[in-house]
Amino acid sequence: MPPTSSSKRISVVDSLRGFAVVGIIIIHFLEHLNFYVFPEPAHWEQSLWDTVFYLGASKMYAIFALLFGLSCYIQHHNRELRGEDFRLRFAWRMVLLFAWGMLDLVFFNGDILCTYAALGLLLIPLVKAKDWVLMTLAFLLFFQPIEMVYLVKGLLDSNAQPLDLGTGPLWGPLGVACAEGGFFDVAKVNLTYGLHVNFGWAIEHGRFTQTLLLFIIGMMLGRKRLFLNEGNNLKFWKSVIIKCSIPLFVFSQLLLNTISFCEMQICVGQSLETLITAWRNFAMMSFYVAGITLLYYTTNLRRGIDQLSYIGKMSLSDYLLQSIIGGFIFYNWGLGCFRWASHGWSFALALVFLFCLYWFCRWWTTHHRRGPLEEIWARLTNI
Repeated sequence: MPPTSSSKRISVVDSLRGFAVVGIIIIHFLEHLNFYVFPEPAHWEQSLWDTVFYLGASKMYAIFALLFGLSCYIQHHNRELRGEDFRLRFAWRMVLLFAWGMLDLVFFNGDILCTYAALGLLLIPLVKAKDWVLMTLAFLLFFQPIEMVYLVKGLLDSNAQPLDLGTGPLWGPLGVACAEGGFFDVAKVNLTYGLHVNFGWAIEHGRFTQTLLLFIIGMMLGRKRLFLNEGNNLKFWKSVIIKCSIPLFVFSQLLLNTISFCEMQICVGQSLETLITAWRNFAMMSFYVAGITLLYYTTNLRRGIDQLSYIGKMSLSDYLLQSIIGGFIFYNWGLGCFRWASHGWSFALALVFLFCLYWFCRWWTTHHRRGPLEEIWARLTNI
């Protein structure tokens, strides 16, 4: 049976999105919003840092990307049921998202919205593609084509160097602005170098191709209605954990623990490490998504998991808020807390911010259909 349109939100998807936003905010606060200047950490603080980054870094953004692809499918499908072709308007929606990203870049040099907007445009010709086309593309992207090219290049040429898009020297001015500049200094340097840094870093570290992979998988999950509790969907999520997440995690983690990448030719070692790390992150991301979905539909934890949906419904607003408030907390133009906020204090500040964010989102979503920025985005999309 083909999917049907519904004005109702899929609650577990909102909760998953909220889970990802919470993880992203904790990581960003620990990083001092991409400003890696910290007091000397105590042993337990370093353990806290290592644990949070092992469990959450890249995996939270992966969930975010997966659900972005799902939303892309839902938007196109619902318009199609009304006899509309949403592709051109979706392109306009990505232009608007890029504008939101530029606004975010004013405050935070690690913005991801511009990257999502650019990659989102690549989904337009894929919206009506056959399943086998999407599966073929997903298979190719899973093997990180950029890393594969440089892996082969390194094997054929002992002098070959890893991909370098020249982002390294740009981190200097960004850091100086955060440490010494005022608000307009930060905004100027972020707008000058931010796009180059973000796109360059994403391409160099495999995030660009992996994000597109997750967009496509999200679209396929939407086509099959797999986030609804119907048919054999719960068996599918159990199979994801047993047949995909756990075996892939064990395989990739064993490789990461046993291979001495630093002893290899540099191009080979870095490319191979990036590839295997992407597989491990994918395994952990799929475990989180499948696990939360199963817990939501099969246990008494549903009510607790639902609390995350308040944050998930306002993900764009949340993301901009963490950039504005986080920048004010840590950068020199605000409170300058980077000078004294160790990993432990940064984690505590993240929890305080999330506590306030939860109650704000809960209050707002009780009285409004969408978050404030989500409402503006929707209205501009349909202008």
